[in-house]
Amino acid sequence: MKTYYVYILQCSDNLTYTGVTNNISRRFEEHQRGINKNSFTYKRRPSKLIFNQEFNDIEQAIFFEKKTKKWSAKKKYALANGEFDLLQILSECRNSRHSKYNPENE
Repeated sequence: MKTYYVYILQCSDNLTYTGVTNNISRRFEEHQRGINKNSFTYKRRPSKLIFNQEFNDIEQAIFFEKKTKKWSAKKKYALANGEFDLLQILSECRNSRHSKYNPENE
């Protein structure tokens, strides 16, 4: 059974990069060497692997990667640090029109 990984890198400027691969060590080394001069991480090296999650299904891995790519850096760092209470707080909708904050819905 093939294994896939969703990973998060912390770049030298503290921005994050999220990706998916079937070989985490090879892919991390490619980021570190700067194989593609047009890539997001090229000018942000060195980077540090701060999170990776294994998946047995590529579709699940891609779904999770796309989901986490949309997250704020704070959420990604909370995930990487195992701060699941903070992750839940950062995931709550803070939009003033959300039913939780709208007095008309009470």
